[in-house]
Amino acid sequence: MTAREAIASLQKKMNEATIGQEKIVSKLIMGLLADGNVLIEGLPGLAKTRVVHSMADFVESKFSRIQFTPDLKPSDVMGEERIYHEDGKTEYKFHEGAIFGNIILADEVNRAPAKVQSAMLEAMEEKQVTVAGETHKLPELFIVMATQNPIEQVGTYPLSEAQKDRFLMHVRIDYVDMASEFKMVKLVLNEKRHKKEIEEKIPQSIIFAAREEVADIVVSDAMGHYMIELVFATRYPVRYSRQLGVMIDLGISPRGSLALSQCAKAHAWIRGKKEVDIEDIESIIHDVFRHRLVISEHALTNNRTNDEIIDIILAQVPKPKV
Repeated sequence: MTAREAIASLQKKMNEATIGQEKIVSKLIMGLLADGNVLIEGLPGLAKTRVVHSMADFVESKFSRIQFTPDLKPSDVMGEERIYHEDGKTEYKFHEGAIFGNIILADEVNRAPAKVQSAMLEAMEEKQVTVAGETHKLPELFIVMATQNPIEQVGTYPLSEAQKDRFLMHVRIDYVDMASEFKMVKLVLNEKRHKKEIEEKIPQSIIFAAREEVADIVVSDAMGHYMIELVFATRYPVRYSRQLGVMIDLGISPRGSLALSQCAKAHAWIRGKKEVDIEDIESIIHDVFRHRLVISEHALTNNRTNDEIIDIILAQVPKPKV
């Protein structure tokens, strides 16, 4: 089985396990291929946990679910040095925390206090944790998929801009249509009656092979300049229009530029292309920019959303001639 066939099979199985959430599944697959973390936002009960769990079910991996709560401590997540007494000797040994896995579900990540969220920064960016002055490497296959609820803000700690910037994408999950929800109810009830069959899992080597193929996807100078101009339109909006100038307080970081390119390449690869085109960029730009764009008080007062402002940017930045 080729890497492309394996990823297509993974996507098909995840779609079958989470009926009606094909767009979200596609974005999680892109996150896996681009080696980036994904923030999933949606109301309770919309299968946020299930869709992440389904990926772990079909990929050879150690799955770790961390339920974030206000009383969680950094050591609960990262690990700690513990004292061991053996043969009259006392020694310290590092005990791994829940972060030491391949696919990490950070459930309700915005319920964790600032110290825990800060401790996540190193793990998400550098794939390592530092405890008591010692650095411990995380597995080569390591991806954080975090969830948050957009309506319950009591007892939550909003993610800092630095924390949000560590997420490759911020995807939103919504209600499915009636037909899909009916199929989903039948699927879940059937699972409860019958034991789940053990599926053959995709080896990690296949994931790494797919990532190498994604890295080989071509980004022409025209597409590269287009992506950078989209980013610069968020940093210097007044150059494009007065309307944009009053709506944006803080633009996209250089990490966002890299994320846009990585996601566009993954999007192109999934669709069997050899080169990134405008459709690849515009298909994923909202998920890459949404959490990085800081809009102004003026925009909020006028009920503007980040997605609407991204639409305005797409309309005002000239498209390259192809």
